[in-house]
Amino acid sequence: MQSAAALLSIVSFPAIDPVAIAIGPIAIRWYGLAYVAGIMLGWFVARRMLANTALWPNGTPPCTAAHLDDFLVWVALGIVLGGRIGYILFYDLEAVLAEPVRAIQIWNGGMSFHGGFLGATTAMILFSRRHAIPLWSLFDIVASVAPIGIFFGRLANFINGELWGRITDVPWAMVFPTGGPMPRHPSQLYEAALEGLLLFIVLQILARAFKALRRPGTVTGAFVALYALARILVEFFREPDVQIGYLAGNWLTMGMVLSLPMLVAGLWAILRARRASGR
Repeated sequence: MQSAAALLSIVSFPAIDPVAIAIGPIAIRWYGLAYVAGIMLGWFVARRMLANTALWPNGTPPCTAAHLDDFLVWVALGIVLGGRIGYILFYDLEAVLAEPVRAIQIWNGGMSFHGGFLGATTAMILFSRRHAIPLWSLFDIVASVAPIGIFFGRLANFINGELWGRITDVPWAMVFPTGGPMPRHPSQLYEAALEGLLLFIVLQILARAFKALRRPGTVTGAFVALYALARILVEFFREPDVQIGYLAGNWLTMGMVLSLPMLVAGLWAILRARRASGR
């Protein structure tokens, strides 16, 4: 059975070195470059959106380009710290309590999107208060470009051969180096396509064609709700973290549980935006 299943894997996993550039003892990994690329490209697109006054309520952008430049440091720290702390709390707490030094051993565990989301949200709240920027509009700016970072991050997961999917016999299945001999769903690519590329296109259409940024909170709600739906869908194909496994039956995962409050929050944000705008 194992040999037959392996034969069905007709797509070879590309053996890409996780280290993009190595100079002596210094190694720059694709994962780190993905974070940099996502944040910088998101910053570029956000600046272009700020410059388009027709997108904003009363033709007035909620902040200046200089504000956005300063915000880069805040959101980067929020994403990285929140992502790491979230991973520990949601997926690796028992191991870290037993061995606290594990908290900084990132090679023993990665980053949690849900933790990064909370960290970025905290950064946005603090930054908006400090600079008197309308909070929901700042949320919208970040939400409209956040899928860019998700896209690059999931590609980096794929290059690292981590967070692979469940065993399957679909023609595009792959045998991952760390996933055993059986072919699996390349679920990282599913997430890159759904949570990244497709979500970015949908949000840009909402912002530009439907002028959703004029109703602060609409783009934010759409991002949160649609990400949650995409993540729940992909979780049916993604292998759960080994230290947690399935929470119920052979299908319910931690990713699904963490996404459900996001779905509710996203729908609430959309309704709140409609009520606030009177439309």
